[in-house]
Amino acid sequence: MTIKPIHIIGGGLAGSEAAWQVAQAGVPVILHEMRPVRGTDAHKTDGLAELVCSNSFRSDDAATNAVGLLHAEMRLAGSLIMQSGDANQVPAGGALAVDRDGFSQAVTAKLQAHPLITIAREEMTALPPEDWDQAIIATGPLTSAELAAAIAEKTGADALAFFDAIAPIIHFETIDMNVAWFQSRYDKVGPGGTGKDYINCPMDKAQYDAFIEALIAGGKTEFKQWEGTPYFDGCLPIEVMAERGPETLRHGPMKPMGLTNAHNPTVKPYAVVQLRQDNALGTLYNMVGFQTKLKHGEQVRIFRTIPGLENAEFARLGGLHRNTYINSPQLLDDTLQLRARPGLRFAGQITGCEGYVESAAIGLLAGRFAAAARLGRSLSVPPVTTAFGALLNHITGGHILSDDEPGKRSFQPMNINFGLFPPAEVPKVEGKRLRGKEKTIAKKQAMSARALQDCAAWLETAKAAATAE
Repeated sequence: MTIKPIHIIGGGLAGSEAAWQVAQAGVPVILHEMRPVRGTDAHKTDGLAELVCSNSFRSDDAATNAVGLLHAEMRLAGSLIMQSGDANQVPAGGALAVDRDGFSQAVTAKLQAHPLITIAREEMTALPPEDWDQAIIATGPLTSAELAAAIAEKTGADALAFFDAIAPIIHFETIDMNVAWFQSRYDKVGPGGTGKDYINCPMDKAQYDAFIEALIAGGKTEFKQWEGTPYFDGCLPIEVMAERGPETLRHGPMKPMGLTNAHNPTVKPYAVVQLRQDNALGTLYNMVGFQTKLKHGEQVRIFRTIPGLENAEFARLGGLHRNTYINSPQLLDDTLQLRARPGLRFAGQITGCEGYVESAAIGLLAGRFAAAARLGRSLSVPPVTTAFGALLNHITGGHILSDDEPGKRSFQPMNINFGLFPPAEVPKVEGKRLRGKEKTIAKKQAMSARALQDCAAWLETAKAAATAE
């Protein structure tokens, strides 16, 4: 029997993961990617799953961190994104960071080699035709204006947008290591790490105050046609954070906690700028948390006032692009299917999840749902006690339009976090009452243990249903 293919639009992390999951289920895939036929403001290559912002998949701690738990669930589900990330990791303390070029090349090679996957390099400017009865739109935060307009026309709802900024990358050899030093915060050792995985540039109070003033006064790139577009709080430009108050950065990406200046151990830095390895060779480092909309000349001038970066050479300067997402709770069912058109699913950041791993996870789920539908199988949604289920529930089941303010959208992009999970029972320790931080950690550990158990059971149920035929 010939199985009709599933069409996937967009070759980013979500689209690539969706294509892999569909093909692994034995269903043909046609993956449509517009690059290099048409580029974007953020992408630099035509590789699939190209990382355009940070090279970090964030924490890999599955016991006490929600994104680390999502990593673990994706590995259980045979995720291509996690396989490629693990194979191309670079040291990053407790985080999983990857060599961005090696990672993209690995994903591209795997998809190109799969016998059930066809990659079509073409731009889609309209919704999939009706005879594409199973399709996934995974065009990400940079959905073209034409396709966004087609989505809006079909759903009767305008797409929302927010600014998303990217951080600069610096050549390692131009960093003054007589001023800066290697150290992970609290000397934490992560996957592939040593406890000395970040470069730290210290500032005293006078230097910090001058830096804040320079950020606020520096020339910014303005996009008048996007005025009124909100930022996503998890990816604020550094100068926007500075405008929120002089101490904001010292309690954010420039916090000095857990760090000791190797060149002057007795003097506590007032603030610290951290840089994280960006490629496997260790020749490039990105400025952690330094997304920016400063003009390029201003970036060079201001960032070279940071101790240790006086002679820094930039492999890439920061930038700003527009990010588009739909009002998923109103438009999608619990299998990511457009209510107005059954069989058409959405995946990735366009659904209102935020982050590389989250986008790939939603792609994984969309691919599995679509493959099951094509094969005539029933696939239950993952339990809300899992990271998969908690994220899916946020996207498709939460933050409906406010009853108090008709027409106001309360749905916002979200990273995976334990606030999306139902509470879990914390095992009691005889003769001991947990308090404070110890209790918080125990709660996270309990939610993580429950999630992994429930995820494994969900995946086993799906596997049993497939093999029973």
